[in-house]
This record gives sequence, C-alpha cells and structure tokens, in this order.
Amino acid sequence: MNEISKYLYSKIRKLSRKSVVPLHEPIFSKDEKTFLNRCIESSYVSSAGKNIFLFEKKIKEITKSKYAVAVVNGTSALFLACKALKINKDHEVLVPSMTFIGTINAISYCDAKPHFVDVESENLGIDFKKLDNYLSKILYIKKNYSINKKTKKIIKFIIPVHLFGHPCKIKECVDLAKKYKLTIIEDAAEALGSYYKKKHVGTFGLVGIISFNGNKIITTGGGGVIITNSKKLAESIRHLSTTAKTKNKLQLSHDLIGYNYRMPNLNASLGCAQLKKLNFFLKRKRVLVKKYSQIFKNNRYFEIFYEKKFCKSNYWLQTIILRKKYSLYKNNVITDLNKKKIQVRPVWKLIHSLKPYNKMPKMNLDNSKRLYKSIINIPSSANL
Repeated sequence: MNEISKYLYSKIRKLSRKSVVPLHEPIFSKDEKTFLNRCIESSYVSSAGKNIFLFEKKIKEITKSKYAVAVVNGTSALFLACKALKINKDHEVLVPSMTFIGTINAISYCDAKPHFVDVESENLGIDFKKLDNYLSKILYIKKNYSINKKTKKIIKFIIPVHLFGHPCKIKECVDLAKKYKLTIIEDAAEALGSYYKKKHVGTFGLVGIISFNGNKIITTGGGGVIITNSKKLAESIRHLSTTAKTKNKLQLSHDLIGYNYRMPNLNASLGCAQLKKLNFFLKRKRVLVKKYSQIFKNNRYFEIFYEKKFCKSNYWLQTIILRKKYSLYKNNVITDLNKKKIQVRPVWKLIHSLKPYNKMPKMNLDNSKRLYKSIINIPSSANL
C-alpha cells in the first residue's frame, strides 16, 4: 500500500473494527419487520395499499411539497418528470457530466439530447456563473425559447444535481433559469434531508426527485419519488406511472402509453419504517463527519468536503478530495483499501466520456475533469 492508503486505512480502522467496512449500508430494526409483516398479512404487496399513500404523505411533510408520487426508482422518477413536461427530440437539456448515469438516461428516454455543463469545486454542483457566460455565447432567445445557435434545438430545461447530498447553489440556478427561460427539474436523488436556506432541496424548481435505493440515507429497497407544487403536473405523473389507467370500474382501459412504475406497497412499507429514523440517521451522519474531521486533522494528502454557507447537507456520502500533487494516486488508494475490505469508490466516470454520450453537445468541462481525478467517497454508514 502507498502512504495515503496506509494513512486512510489506519484512521478508518479506528472508527470500525468490522471485517468489512461498507461504503454505505442500510440500518434495519424491529420497525421494518413490523411494517413488512403487516403489509404481507394484508395481502396488498404490489401497487395498491395504504402504505404507499402514507409514505407519500410523510415525504410531503418532510419536504413541504404539496404533491408526491412514489415510483420504483429515481431514474423512473426523473423520466416521468421529463415525460410529463413533454421533453422531446426538439430539446436539449442542460445537465452536469458529473452525475449518476440515470440522470442522463432519463433525458435520452424522451429522445432529447443532454447538453453537458461544468461543475464547480465549492458545492460540486453546476457552475452557474460559468454556464451563464457560456449560454450568452451559444444561444439566442426567440418567442420565449432559448435556441442553440449551432444545433437549432430548444434549450428549455436544466437539471441541477445535489451531489452526495450537498445542495448546489440552487438560488443561482433559479436566477439563471429566469434569464434564459428554462424549467428546473431538480435531481435531489441523494439529498433527502438536505436544505438550502432552510428550504428542502428538490423544491426550488417546478419538479424534483429523490431516490431510495438500498445505499441511500433511507431505503425502500428500490424506489423514488417525484415532488412538486403543481397539481396538474402531479396528476399527469401519477397517471403515467399507473399505466395511464382510466377511472372506469366497468372497463379496464388506458388513454395514453403509460408506464408500470408505481412503487409497490411492500417497498413503501419498508420506507415508512425507515422514515421514522430519518432524524436519527441525519444526526449520526453529522457525528461521523465530525469524527472524520478529528482523525484526519492536519493531514497533508486531502481535504474533507464539508457543507457550505446557507447549506445543510445530509452528508449521504462522506467525500475526500485529494490535493493536486496526490491525485495521481487515486486509483491505487481505491484498490488498496478495497483489498483491505474498506469499501471506498471514485465518483462516476464523467458521462460525456461514455460511448453513448461522447458526441453530445458540451461546454468546457475542465473543473469536472479535475475533480474526477481527485474525489474518493469513503465509508459513510450512519452506524459506522
């Protein structure tokens, strides 16, 4: 092992003596068993059942959203949001290259083109000042639409991502969207319990989504939710998510091409139990980042990524950023620690570099490329 690997190994082992230290594991207790057993006993384990509505109600309470629609995962949530907003082949969608591929795939499912934009170091979200300068050069506004001068496609939507649970500079996104006539779809997949100026992320745009995959801060096994204050949009998304089935008890009929994406009651039951512990998980996450701050104090290899001004992060994944002179060791560190059964990971490979997307429009992505070489996610479980 190199010196950085040895340093990280010795420090993380002070926090956990488990044979395998997971990157992020779910925590279950009697509550989950109680909810799941009751669901099984009711026989309503699929897309009908009271716990789906209870789960949606709790999400609305936490996020202060008027409407919530629970679905099978975060990618389907984003896709349904895009579909309900009628994103199509005539559109380009501004989106960071540094994100999970589901963000980008949701755009492609609608036959639209992702237009990759850069992120900044402070919050790991879109660099809106750099984007403003870029857009001022590559588009013109006609009939309340922003048009890409080169491709002639409409740039009508932007998807900011709150990476690793850290709120991006969402107020700057709102200002940019007004300037260029853009609709905001917030990818808050990783950010349940994260706030910008005491307002839950995912609620600044027209619509937002949250994920409940097995490695998220709370899990439904597989699951996601769309949140919005638009009744019309919520009704459209709910209709699409339930195969566009019409309300007629005498006929099993469908009035659109819909999708079988409704969250099953079994998953929602798990989620209801998990939400009871959300505040506990959030507190434990903040304890963990303080512990890391103490044990990594004055190290010369990397910086810990902390929440920034006006932000309250859920600290979903604890993140270190290697200093420039040590970034060439990133892959070695990841390999060494995983061999020693301490699970760490890099950030996703930048999406614009992947084969399906390497010919899509993009701005200068130097910040994304630099951060990609330096970011490592380290063990982040609430029970670490």
